[in-house]
Order: sequence, then structure tokens, then C-alpha cells
Amino acid sequence: MVPSDRFTTVHRELERKAAAFGNRPFLYFEDSVFGYADVDRQACRVAAGFRRLGFGKGDHVAILAGNRPEFLFLWFGLSKLGLVEVPLNTAHKGEMLAYMLRRSACRALVVEAALVDQVAPVLASLPDLRQVIVLDGGAAATLGERPAMTYDALVDNDGAFDPVEVLWNDPAAIIFTSGTTGPSKGAVLPQNYPLQAAKVIIESLGYDESDRLYTALPLFHGNAQFLSTMPALVSGAAMVLARRFSASSFWPEVRRHGCTAFNAIGGILTILMKADAGPEDADNPLTRIFTAGAPAALHRAFESRFGLKLVEGYGMSEIGMPLMTQDGHGRPGSCGTPHRDYQLRVVDDDGREVPPGVPGELLVRPLVPYAMQLEYYGMPEKTVEAWRDLWFHTGDAVSTDEDGWFYFLDRKKDAIRRRGENISSFEVEAVVNAHPAVRESAAVAVPSDLGEDEVLICVVPKDGLTLAPSELLAHCRPRMADFMVPRFVRILTALPKTPTERVEKYRLRAEGVTADTWDSIPAPLDSERHG
Repeated sequence: MVPSDRFTTVHRELERKAAAFGNRPFLYFEDSVFGYADVDRQACRVAAGFRRLGFGKGDHVAILAGNRPEFLFLWFGLSKLGLVEVPLNTAHKGEMLAYMLRRSACRALVVEAALVDQVAPVLASLPDLRQVIVLDGGAAATLGERPAMTYDALVDNDGAFDPVEVLWNDPAAIIFTSGTTGPSKGAVLPQNYPLQAAKVIIESLGYDESDRLYTALPLFHGNAQFLSTMPALVSGAAMVLARRFSASSFWPEVRRHGCTAFNAIGGILTILMKADAGPEDADNPLTRIFTAGAPAALHRAFESRFGLKLVEGYGMSEIGMPLMTQDGHGRPGSCGTPHRDYQLRVVDDDGREVPPGVPGELLVRPLVPYAMQLEYYGMPEKTVEAWRDLWFHTGDAVSTDEDGWFYFLDRKKDAIRRRGENISSFEVEAVVNAHPAVRESAAVAVPSDLGEDEVLICVVPKDGLTLAPSELLAHCRPRMADFMVPRFVRILTALPKTPTERVEKYRLRAEGVTADTWDSIPAPLDSERHG
């Protein structure tokens, strides 16, 4: 007999809740409301549609779409067949989009009609892709040379399909993480991963059936799926899905729907704090916000102004949430203490554990099955590198105090975090280096006034050539997501390097925005510098 915990899968959790709660509201989106049973029925139609197209367990299906109910119907429906979801950032285009689709060997792609123009130019370079499904699209039979159909046609069925055995160790999703010393990697997450993430979040924030979670972060990121949607589902709560985060509509929507919780990333807390204070600030239904990396002063000021509690944690796509504020007692500035289902170490560059107060790299491994990624898809060498010494190396620098609380310090890797997005310096440099006047470049993070990073690109032109910063950015914009386009450009005669020709990015970061750095956001009184 198969142990029951092996059936802890994404779709079975939905089925259990639909059986228990029927059509009690689960999903609010603009003026629409979907019950638990509604969502399950729609997911069944997605599964039946893909099955009739000949797709089966283990096939990879990419989703290129913004926040909308169909995204969730697709996610749960793919799970029912054992298909592997590959959510992609809607800002990607060109070779980066093609790379992710090729790397993940996607056999089908669901794309919003508004994003078809981003997809069409790369279809010819995708040998594994056999079916395109267009949300809100017309009835075209092909897109390029690929068969195409509408989402409405996909789900035009009675939702019946032959059951598929899907277990907790089967791949559920491939989430692309930001590459730092190379291209982005696809983290393969098992079915139990979202359930484990939900468990940690629910324990730390105390969600139950009375809660209503506001979700404005993009569903193509793990945060909205695994730390908002799944906790709402597992706890029997409801969720309110917004198309995107908007500072002007955030509080009105939270009040309108009576939302009790929200996940904040990036500079969201700073943005909300920058708004003019008013007597109604604390008159809101939110009781707690889950966040990460809030400075101690901001943490205290935000709680006081808005009359709620900030709960901090630390996680990444590969590992889930091993650090959380637990039992409702946090320390401003700390990302929490280890959850009982994970083992953590902080080590120096030689892998030796460091004492409290000494910075080191955070290493993690699970103490329960299938709580972390299975592998980097198609990159066995990267999987082995990340798991050397049988510990997952996060690449992040942290420290601990004498009481066992952890404090995030910096990214040991060269990733840049901007507007809630992780950016690969390697991928920014690849686009910049493709400019015919560029010899080499280095992308580094510099502080942003919103509390995260801005992108600074340091460029060395080819001998005898000149390069205008505005010309370089004009080259970048059609070739990378908007959040990746550098704000600052610094033209150098050479990059600082080690004797082995490695770029010393720490020196560029330390120098930061210098007097000769060009800023693409002009200051009114500094027209000479900004151009």
C-alpha cells in the first residue's frame, strides 16, 4: 500500500478542499468570484484538453501570461496530468525567451494574445515545441509553423480524463532562477515543494479559514504561487488576485475586499511608506504582511504607522523557506530562525563553520523528503556544484547572533535585485557585449532609493571607437526585459581585473555611481552629467 503522504500533490490539495468546501469562495479577481469547486472544474477541463492533444505525464508546458484566473486553472490542471509547469516572466523577449523555452524543452506554450509578438520571432528556434495555445486569441490554426489554438477551444470539454498517478516526488514545475556566473538555471521543483512552502508560511503567519490573502505579485514567480496561493488553499482561506501591484490602488483594494494578509517583496514597503501619511493609515483590515529584508527602522515605522505586524523570512526558489519568524515573535532586521524541517550552516570560503557575528555563506539541506529542488534541468554540473559536500550553497552572505537569529547581509553572487526581480549580471553583459562598439562590460548593483538595487553597467569600448550611453541603452531596450535595462552607464578604458583576468566587481560596486557615470534618469539641475 502506498503511504498517504506520497499523494501530497498540488492538484489533490485542491480536490480535497473542493470536496470539503464546495463552492465557498476561494478566488476573487476584479468583479469575478470563483469557488473551490469552480477552480477544480476549470482545472479538470485544462487537464482533459491537454490529454486530448496527446500530452502526457512529464511533458513540459510553458505559461507566458500575467495575473488572471486562467493562470491558476492551468497550474492546477497541468498538475492533474503530471505535466510540468514552466512559468515565464512576461517581460522576457528575444534570445533570453528562446533560451528558456529551449532549455526547459517545452512541448507546449500558453501565451496571452498581447504577448504573441514576443513569441513569434523565436518559434523557429524551438525544436521541441509542438503546440501554442493563445489566451484571448483568435481562431488561427497556426502561429508561424506551429499548431495554434485558443484557450477557449482547449477547455471546451466536459472535464473528463483518465486519472494519472502523480506522487509527491514527481516534477511539478521548472522555475528559472537568475544566472550569476552563467545563463539562468531551471530549478525543478517536486510536487511536495509547494505544500511544504505553504506549511511553513501557515505556521509562521497563522493563516486559517477566516483569512483573505491579497496577491498582487506576478504568478510567474514562486512567491505568488507557493507563498500566497498555496497557503490560502491549504489553510482554507480565500485569495484576492490583482493584475499587478499598484501603490495607488493597494489600500483601496485591500479595504474593499477585507484582506487580512499580503506578501511584500522588493521596495513595496518603502513605496507604501513614501505616500503621504493620513489619519486613516491604521484603519485597514490587514493584520500581517510577510516580507524579507526590511531594515529594522523601516520595520518598526511600518508596523506603527499601519497598525499591523511584519513577519520576516528568507528563501529562494531552490530551497523554499528555511528561515522564518516563528511563534509570532520577530526581531526587526532579522530574517528569522531555522524551521525544524531544515538544517542550516554558515561557512567561510573553505567550508568551515563560522561563529556568531562572523559573515559567511548560508548552506541548507532538508530534513523532510522533497522539500527542495530536485535538480537544475539539463544542467547536471550546476546541480553538483550547488550541492557540493551534500549541502545546498545559496551564494548568500548571512550572519547569526548568539541567540540563533539569522541576518541577511548581501548576495555573494553577482545577481542584482531590482523592482522585485532577480537580474543576472551575466545576461545583462551578454546583451551589452553584443553591441558592435563594446569590447567588454561588467554589470553591478548600486543602491536604489527604494531599498533595492539599480543596475550599473561599466563598459569598455573597442579601441578607436566611441560609444554614447544613450546609444547603448537604445541597443538594450528591445533585447532585454525593461527591469534589466541599466539605469547607469560608466565608460572605462579598462575593467579592474585579477592576475587571472577575472573582473573585480567588488571594486566597481565600491566605487558605485561616480562623477563620470551617466544616469538615464536626468536630474533637473544636472543636465551636463545626465545628457
